[in-house]
Amino acid sequence: MTWKSVPNFLANGFLLLIPVFLWNVVLATRLPEPYQVNNFWHNIPRWIGITENIFRGVVFFLPLFLKLGFKTPQQKLGWSLYLLGLGIYFASWLLQIYFPASSWSRSAAGFLAPAYTSVIWLFGIGLIGKEFFFKIPYHYSVYLSLAAGFGLVHSLHAYLIYLRI
Repeated sequence: MTWKSVPNFLANGFLLLIPVFLWNVVLATRLPEPYQVNNFWHNIPRWIGITENIFRGVVFFLPLFLKLGFKTPQQKLGWSLYLLGLGIYFASWLLQIYFPASSWSRSAAGFLAPAYTSVIWLFGIGLIGKEFFFKIPYHYSVYLSLAAGFGLVHSLHAYLIYLRI
């Protein structure tokens, strides 16, 4: 079976988001109190919330229309970044869940890690993308820019929470 013969739904970029969605649904309530929804969104400037949610919507919606590839060096790098990024992202959560009082978890770098490490696997998705399922040209740089914007605003949001603790 060649990559061209793979059904479109199996080559859909949205599939790469499913592990992240499941992880968040299963473990979000186990994160320390500052990460809980009531605290995380409390007293956040409106412009940050709106900007973050726009970026989030776009970077999580676009992969639905993105056909994945395996062939080019860029796509192979993307798969490596995606898998490495997922591992680092999941580890950042586990450190917060199981070692919330550690010096790492209480540092700015550790506290913000669940926010900024998402950019790694998002960049992977952007590089894995081959084309859209419809006739609009795809260039990975657009998705990487959107993912970087999301990571920046999401990290700023997390930093504002960090300043409270």
